[in-house]
Amino acid sequence: ALDISLAQYDSINSGSGVISSTGVMKSTSTSSLKSLTHFVPSRNIAKSINRVSAMAILGISTILALSVLYGLNKGQTFHKKQPIGPYALVSRQEGEDFFQNFIFYEGKDSAGSNGYVTYVSREKAEKDGIVKLVSGQSEYNAATDENSDASALSTTESSEWGDGIPAPEEETYVYIGTAATEEGPRDSIRLEGLQRFNRGLFIMDLKKMPAGCGIWPAFWLTDEHNWPINGEIDIIEGINYQSEAKTAMHTTNQCTMSHETIGHATGWWDTVIGVPNAQTGLPDMTMRYATDCYVYDAHQWLNQGCVAVDLEDGTMGQPLNEKGGGVFALEWDPINKHIRSWAFTPHSKVPSNLRDALLTAGNEPDKRVAPNTQEWGLPYAYFAIGEGTDCAASHFKNMRIVLNTALCGSVAGVRFFMDCPIQHKEFATCDDWVKSNPKEVDDAHWLIRGIYVYEREW
Repeated sequence: ALDISLAQYDSINSGSGVISSTGVMKSTSTSSLKSLTHFVPSRNIAKSINRVSAMAILGISTILALSVLYGLNKGQTFHKKQPIGPYALVSRQEGEDFFQNFIFYEGKDSAGSNGYVTYVSREKAEKDGIVKLVSGQSEYNAATDENSDASALSTTESSEWGDGIPAPEEETYVYIGTAATEEGPRDSIRLEGLQRFNRGLFIMDLKKMPAGCGIWPAFWLTDEHNWPINGEIDIIEGINYQSEAKTAMHTTNQCTMSHETIGHATGWWDTVIGVPNAQTGLPDMTMRYATDCYVYDAHQWLNQGCVAVDLEDGTMGQPLNEKGGGVFALEWDPINKHIRSWAFTPHSKVPSNLRDALLTAGNEPDKRVAPNTQEWGLPYAYFAIGEGTDCAASHFKNMRIVLNTALCGSVAGVRFFMDCPIQHKEFATCDDWVKSNPKEVDDAHWLIRGIYVYEREW
């Protein structure tokens, strides 16, 4: 098949016939070469073999590369690099720099919350005296005094914790309160973070939080312009005289917490009872656990979401304040398929690793202590998310920190007659109570040592 006649060879040489890229000879004349359709000319045998060899080597190399990339040789799927390393600080809000990480939202409360407040600018807040920096005794130092011989500590010496991290005698706290107005709704503060997050460890270290009848403070994560599509996580949310910490999550449909929390958390689920039947309007007195994060779940209160409760009382509100505050932490870790919450109060109960991490957050990176949640003990709240659970991790994304103090509204106001029976005897509504400028409302404010966000390294 490789032999050709001299005439055919001359025809090719003279240009009357050509060889196509596929080895097919195409003649430009009506010669007998038309009958020859497939052949390899002898003078191009070596070149053709080289081409075939190169193509074979390229093909084999490609297969091997794909095999390594996708793990086909082991029956495994290749996984891209993931953020599973130790935590590193990405945001620190303390003292004079606290407000640089936020914008001050101005205007009425959202329609969903409908709080009896007007959120004001930083300029007006500072003029009203409801935003300022104050000095006070370090609660870490106070905790040391509780756990050691007080006479052995000089009033001018710093105490030491954990790995020898010094705790200062005094620290700067951020004061955030509210102010009465002639119109009725109080001036208040709503801070909205400048950064967006898709994971992280979110921590607030505080000395005091707003508490009392009609008071509704919150420290939370949300994407308000895409709510509830991108989710909401309430890290701290106190309502009236609530005295136990709760973590709530709010999502679109198909996000439930039907998993077993025993062994994962010390807390339990909030309960639901008395929700009106959608068809009859009669209250459903079946007691259920609030494990459906869907904001419109038919068997839970509107926007109740899935709610985990700390079984230890005194972790929220006035009891928390009487103990000098505490540290709240939420771990949003989609790679490890969970969202978890801790509440440590008083400060003497803060794990040494977490305490040292917070006390060194202002240091240079190589002198900081990295928080390690595995050293903190079980959280009070555990939410399973991601593959293999009943809640896709995609329910939570692109969220930012929000810190605000609402009054009355769709939650604290609706519960006014139940939670504030003494005030309800004199005032028909929560708004009327707040409008009377009671001292309890005047005294309600935040004292925040700092807010910290860490993310796992890649």
